[in-house]
Amino acid sequence: MNDTNDKSQLSKAQQTEAEAAAFRRLLAHLDSRKDVQNIDLMILGGFCRNCLSKWYAAAAQGEGANIDYEAAREHIYGMPFAQWKSRYQAPATAEQLQAFNALKKDD
Repeated sequence: MNDTNDKSQLSKAQQTEAEAAAFRRLLAHLDSRKDVQNIDLMILGGFCRNCLSKWYAAAAQGEGANIDYEAAREHIYGMPFAQWKSRYQAPATAEQLQAFNALKKDD
């Protein structure tokens, strides 16, 4: 059990709240950086907004919520995916595709 005077340790509830706050901050950051394309995230980080959507849906379903992938994507993107895609997604450049395809060869 955590000592209430020990601020270096979080209770399970505090840890959950801190993780949720960090996730909300990540979403806000990604929302402010719509110029960062999903392919860039995939090349550099190995995940993208769609991955976050899948992880979010799986976690919500694990908690007993009835949420599908499209609803999860709308939560992650802050709008329906089709709307986000038409407004913000640029076609992948030849360089991006080459870098992405090189990653797939390493798998």
